[in-house]
Amino acid sequence: MADTQQDIDFTIMYATHRAFRRDLRRLAAAVEAGRAGTPQVLAGWENFSLQLDNHHSVEDAALWPQVEARIEDRPEDQRLMEAMEAEHAELGPRIAEVDTALRAGADDLPARIEDLYLVMDHHFAHEEDRALPLIQDVLTPAEWRKFGLANARNLGVKGVAVYVPWVADGTTAQEQREFLSAFPPPVRAVNKLLWQRSYRKKQLWQV
Repeated sequence: MADTQQDIDFTIMYATHRAFRRDLRRLAAAVEAGRAGTPQVLAGWENFSLQLDNHHSVEDAALWPQVEARIEDRPEDQRLMEAMEAEHAELGPRIAEVDTALRAGADDLPARIEDLYLVMDHHFAHEEDRALPLIQDVLTPAEWRKFGLANARNLGVKGVAVYVPWVADGTTAQEQREFLSAFPPPVRAVNKLLWQRSYRKKQLWQV
């Protein structure tokens, strides 16, 4: 077990998963309302796709390798890591199918969205139930922060300026406080002064 001295704070991970689930529910609602082809919905979907690709590519590059280095003599945990990677691979084709159906206005779009949601939700639940406890067991908070920094580097400054208000979008006041409190005060300040306003102007998912 890693000498963590303190528990790893998974607030940002849980909040990010919640944002992905929220966006697919918004997409399904937009399709049902007959407005799937509006610029705001298409922009919301494009942002969702970008965020999910970044989230999983950074996990594959900067998180799972750290865990795998600590479980070389733990076959069951190695199988869990293999499952995480396999579940990531299952999402790519489904996102492509939704994208094609969305842009074509295909009749099977609702079914494609539901399939993507179920596969994604299963993966997130599996990760939350099994992988996060394993991470807590084998990584230190400093090693976890390496993953967070890799995520920020991959997004870049402009990407982070969208990511933070995107995750906070549509949350309860308590959820928003908990999420934002996981960031340093300067990040919270610039989000309040600049990022939130810029994000709202994008009108993602709105009529």
